[in-house]
Amino acid sequence: MSSVLPLSAPVPRARDPRVVERGQHKLGKRLRRQVGQAIADFGMIEAGDKVMVCLSGGKDSYTLLDMLLQLQKKAPVPFELVAVNLDQKQPGFPEHVLPDYLTALGVPFQIIEQDTYSVVSRLIPEGKTLCSLCSRMRRGALYNHAAHHGFTKIALGHHRDDRVATFFMNLFHHAKVSSMPPKLLSDDGKHVVIRPLAYVSESDIVDYAAARNFPIIPCNLCGSQENLQRRQVGLMMQQWEAQHPGRIEQISRALGNIQPSQMADATLFDFMALGHADDTSSPDARLHWVEVESDPPDDHQPGLRAPAP
Repeated sequence: MSSVLPLSAPVPRARDPRVVERGQHKLGKRLRRQVGQAIADFGMIEAGDKVMVCLSGGKDSYTLLDMLLQLQKKAPVPFELVAVNLDQKQPGFPEHVLPDYLTALGVPFQIIEQDTYSVVSRLIPEGKTLCSLCSRMRRGALYNHAAHHGFTKIALGHHRDDRVATFFMNLFHHAKVSSMPPKLLSDDGKHVVIRPLAYVSESDIVDYAAARNFPIIPCNLCGSQENLQRRQVGLMMQQWEAQHPGRIEQISRALGNIQPSQMADATLFDFMALGHADDTSSPDARLHWVEVESDPPDDHQPGLRAPAP
């Protein structure tokens, strides 16, 4: 009786370094094109701008800084870049990593030291998400720093997938259709925030950060919390993308293709004027129906009733 020998596991073939290099070159070129397109589409950077690039030590902010430095060399307008890190005094935070990295690059940088970690940890019960309070304190510290140092733009590392996830967060939990804009004016009107990675996918950022070998600093505050609603939305998006490649990109494009007349927000489109011969709305029409609707319901005629003659 002959015995059947098990097949040995295939030996992985070493990738040709030239193929790897070409792939990395194409990836970098794609990211530069997407970032440049976002800057152009939304007028993010103007001549003479002093841009504060918020650097946390994560893959997104490293990629943001790297892209802006590359584009700065060929940009049609002159602008200044300064990397700024907010040291929130998290236990075990490697304070030397960012200064060493930025010094080696020759990039001007500033470190803000503010112990938001202790404040947030003290005020938020264990097991609850820290994001809301932490983000408010972090935003306040960055805005204050920008005002005192003459920055005209504040660049953040949010990417395409962040924008889509925010859309679903607002849809599911706040009953509103809104997202994370590529460019915005702060509530006090003093700061312009830009997101140059608005068109860049997170998967491309992961690959680019690995190829560039950025000294990533793990987050021990918000990124490590397993009960974040945003994490659940992210898992949903990952499943969609695995089953239907390109779906997240389609949603991202949809965020820039809003059709107010096909929605139901009367503050964005004048539905009252539709069907009127003179194309003017009748403000009394809606009030009339609202008043009728507020009457006691008719047991035999549910719904709206025509007004009495």
